[in-house]
Amino acid sequence: MSSKAVVTPRAPDGASFEIYLAWSDCTLNVEANQTALQVLLEAGVAISPGCFTGGCGECATAYVEGDMIHKDSCLNAADRQRLFCPCVSRARTSIVIAE
Repeated sequence: MSSKAVVTPRAPDGASFEIYLAWSDCTLNVEANQTALQVLLEAGVAISPGCFTGGCGECATAYVEGDMIHKDSCLNAADRQRLFCPCVSRARTSIVIAE
């Protein structure tokens, strides 16, 4: 486990990326064949999954740092500055979730 968040270089869409959970000082790796939602749920993060297709926003999760690749159809431009749908969205860099 990492002791601090480190932003990695930009990754292509579909590549693996990291999620740093600030409250637990834990870094999770999301492989190219996984969703962020799968990884977060396996780590015990309390997220309510909804449609699994990015259409409902039920799993929308706040992030404080990172460059997201938004693939949902439910968040507006303002929401995307602070939220992402881990069921479908990816990241170009490591992302940080504060709570």
